[in-house]
Amino acid sequence: MDYALDYLEIRAEVRKLCTRFPGEYWRRCDRELAYPKEFVRALTEAGYLSVLIPQEYGGAELPISAAAAILEEIHHSGCNAAACHAQMYTMGTVLRHGSQDQKSRYLPGIAEGSLRLQAFGVTEPTSGTDTTALRTFARLENGHYIVNGQKIWTSRAAHSDLMLLLCRTTPLEQVEKRTDGLSVLLVDMREVPDGTLTIRPIRTMMNHATTEVFFDDMPVPRSALVGEEGRGFRYILSGMNAERILIAAECVGDAKWFIDRATAYACERRVFGRPIGQNQGIQFPIAQAYAGMRAAELVLREAVRLYDLGESPGEEANMAKMLCADASWSAAEVCVQTHGGFGFAEEYDIERKFREARLYQVAPISTNLVLSYISEHVLGMPRSY
Repeated sequence: MDYALDYLEIRAEVRKLCTRFPGEYWRRCDRELAYPKEFVRALTEAGYLSVLIPQEYGGAELPISAAAAILEEIHHSGCNAAACHAQMYTMGTVLRHGSQDQKSRYLPGIAEGSLRLQAFGVTEPTSGTDTTALRTFARLENGHYIVNGQKIWTSRAAHSDLMLLLCRTTPLEQVEKRTDGLSVLLVDMREVPDGTLTIRPIRTMMNHATTEVFFDDMPVPRSALVGEEGRGFRYILSGMNAERILIAAECVGDAKWFIDRATAYACERRVFGRPIGQNQGIQFPIAQAYAGMRAAELVLREAVRLYDLGESPGEEANMAKMLCADASWSAAEVCVQTHGGFGFAEEYDIERKFREARLYQVAPISTNLVLSYISEHVLGMPRSY
């Protein structure tokens, strides 16, 4: 299935929903550093955040191509799915590796919107992208894991009920491989005792609702363990292709939004008695951005196709994320340049989207790590880290 050509009905409905949340809504959230709860509620009630959940738990049980189409349209419409997109790609860890009890207990609530699973606790201040060096530790004691440590860049933690938490359950010095001894806990943050979990917002250049999280002897029932103890790193990796595909789809949507805005303005704006789009110095960069977006989109389509076939398209998913992020950033630059001073004016929404687009050069995986992956796993060169 070609996600760009199918789901036309879903795409149209997503666009219709997004018209209820124009630029002024996002500017207000931005100014107030507010979580776009009305937008997230609307997406939830329409069923778009539960498309990957099986029907037996109340979801639509659609393939990742549908999720990609939804996220692309949200961003193409000028909205921002970063407030809730993690609910789609964290779901895979629970679906693939969670217990039947965990699925039955949480998935119906997530599907209907009474529960939110949007927080993903992996990165730490001292380890960064070196996930195997994380220090958050969970020791088993009387049927509970007692968790101590700290996470950073845990977005939406303050607006979620559940958190997927990656932590060590076996000390690093006691494992044969650095990837061993890591476990995933599905933490119900509503049930942890007061004083054991602290969430602190981090102010950033975009309104991303990100936080740092502190765990102080936080008890988590043993039943919260996802899969087998010590195999958590593998479980997290298994969901990364989905994450990168969905983020790439958002980047394509952003690129299309920037290109649409730049093209329209270039045709409307007149200087020296002629539309500025008549000048090749204006039209060529926009055309170049469009060509880059289309090329990246084709790689994304291939990643989506392979994923929907049940394959593990690490090469395609990583390249799609990198190329689509590059395409959105190039389109953002062109859009600002085309608008000149108006590109910096809040009311045009370009400066907000410009700030949002910059994130994807760094997260959820940096361009350098994608290139390291390609160098080692595709081209067969020595590992660089």
